[in-house]
Amino acid sequence: MKKQRYLTFGRNRLFGIALFLLSGELIAAGLLMPVDGSLPSLEITTHRVKVVIEDGYAITTVDQIFHNPSPVDLEANYSFPIPEHGSVSELALWIDGKQVNGEVLEKQRARKIYQEEKAAGRDAGLTEQDSYKTFDTRVTPVRAHQDTRIRLVYMQPAHVDSGVGRYTYPLEEGGVDEEKIAFWQSNSVVKENFSFDLEVRSTYPVDAVRVPGRSDASITQQGPGSWRVALGYSANEDQQIEMIETESESLPPRRLATSAAFDLNKDIVVYWRHQVGLPGSVDLVAYKSAANERGTFMLTLTPGDDLEQIQGGRDWVFVLDISGSMQGKYATLADGVQRALGKLNPNDRFRLITFNSRAQELTSGFVAVTAETVRYYSDMLAAVNPTSGTNLYAGIKQGLASLDADRTSAIVLVTDGVANVGETAQRKFIEMLRDKDVRLFTMMMGNSANQPLLEALTRHSNGFAMSVSNSDDVLGRLMAAIGKVSYEAFHGVELTISGIKTADISPTRIASMYRGQQLVVFGHYWGDGPAEINLDGKISGQNKCYKTHFEFPSVASENPEIQRLWAFATIERQLAEINDFGEDPDRKQSVIDLALEYSLVTDYTSMLVVEDAVFGAHRIVRNNQARLKNEYAAREKRAQRSPVSRRVDEAEPMFRRVRPSIGSGSLDPWFSLGCLLLMIFASRMPWSSAKIRK
Repeated sequence: MKKQRYLTFGRNRLFGIALFLLSGELIAAGLLMPVDGSLPSLEITTHRVKVVIEDGYAITTVDQIFHNPSPVDLEANYSFPIPEHGSVSELALWIDGKQVNGEVLEKQRARKIYQEEKAAGRDAGLTEQDSYKTFDTRVTPVRAHQDTRIRLVYMQPAHVDSGVGRYTYPLEEGGVDEEKIAFWQSNSVVKENFSFDLEVRSTYPVDAVRVPGRSDASITQQGPGSWRVALGYSANEDQQIEMIETESESLPPRRLATSAAFDLNKDIVVYWRHQVGLPGSVDLVAYKSAANERGTFMLTLTPGDDLEQIQGGRDWVFVLDISGSMQGKYATLADGVQRALGKLNPNDRFRLITFNSRAQELTSGFVAVTAETVRYYSDMLAAVNPTSGTNLYAGIKQGLASLDADRTSAIVLVTDGVANVGETAQRKFIEMLRDKDVRLFTMMMGNSANQPLLEALTRHSNGFAMSVSNSDDVLGRLMAAIGKVSYEAFHGVELTISGIKTADISPTRIASMYRGQQLVVFGHYWGDGPAEINLDGKISGQNKCYKTHFEFPSVASENPEIQRLWAFATIERQLAEINDFGEDPDRKQSVIDLALEYSLVTDYTSMLVVEDAVFGAHRIVRNNQARLKNEYAAREKRAQRSPVSRRVDEAEPMFRRVRPSIGSGSLDPWFSLGCLLLMIFASRMPWSSAKIRK
């Protein structure tokens, strides 16, 4: 039997924390609010987060207890920003003191059953995905003067770039949905006891962990690649919050830091940095329950430092979002671009374009880099007040105009990507980019950035997109991407797997690989034994081939989560095709089938929690319950031992050089997002398609 892990306090009194949210322009997320706005707001008495990062992915468990101070039962809505490439795998409610896990159904069917249970006055919960913005969970009924407990679990990739990993716990609502903003503004104070516990379990040595803006975070090293971050807050400075060990939790008891308040509207960002000088490598994580079953794999290629630096001046076009949704984010944007201008080379040129409901150019064509021009246009940027709608199409179109064919050019787009004025169809953006030979690089600001659109634009121009939080250590983002500065790209990439049967590979196309980036490939395989892996492409027009041999396992039971990660990577690819080319019945049904089989919340599927008898009455098979049982058992086993190496190319290394790294040393606080923009987007890389062959 699983026991629970509770929060206990040094005194017999249990207090909430009065947190004044909505400070400035930031909107708090992760709150349970009455659907009926006339009723009192619910109070959060416990908000507990547990994160485990291992084997290239992160599993986040959010456990909350809400109290209803109202004298009537009510329906409540719990909204949470969708993490980057994250998908909900578990929703649990406690009904009559018993934990009940949700099952994934087609969206309309799940909503119908939820409404029926609501009308009957029975306990029910429903999690839906609001496009790329939020996971929205409805709970009914939240009993008068009683507590309601909710658990939400999601998983996402956790890759490393230039030796640095990054994890964000998203709490800052993006402020791009006016209806939701009005809803959240009805509650400015919550009561809360908060704990955040993150464990990094890396098979490669980690020499530093950083939590920017959280000086009271407890950071401890437990082994060469094992670190732990903890934050804890209570209502009273004299109280001590302590985590109590139970059967269902394998981590040791830990006393956390305390504070009188915690702002629930600020993201928590954690960085970890691998040891300098690690070799390039190939890592394999597989799941195969029996020798005669189909297996699932995640292959991670971390290239060595083979890309040379490129010399010469460049033309920079900064296309900057100044719409109303950028309030609260624009200060970070403006400061970054100002510093970027100061870092440009004397032989570089730049243009500055801003857009809200319309686009306008602050410069008159390209401007030479001098101390005077940098100062003048920096002051002009600082004076801008974000307002109005978002005509993203007009901004990019203006940026593409008047490019000099004789100069290397790059467009740096900084936006939350919520296009709501002018042309908004994704295919129109793609058609516009196809006519130009220019890289589009995008910084996606905030948790509600339109990732599907922005990633599609950079993919079709052979650039790339990167998320930025207001809580980011901008130097950390710089160090993670510094290898992109002026270095060649590995392009025309093809990955070939032979010697063993494989299928259902994702991605099917690979963008050009930039210095420091990993290539992560998911797929299915049959049988076992040796396989040959070839990675072919070109560097500066010259053919380059990397190869290695290793064995796929006959049985591998430690990482069942790989199945869901494969399914979600495949779903994301299919949704990208729908966004590019429009919805068609076959693609839509494929997404639904995968989401139902692997119990994933998508645009077309939802997770429903009802009483066990109701599941039975509707003949809903408990697929997710069985999958969760297997996953939890595997996690318990992994937690009992040290991280196991997943490297498979030690006998025949695929890459001869060490992997790129940010290096060691102290962090210089004068670096900023602007440096990051400059460093990431400095090189103009040739476009070519890439394929995976099997």
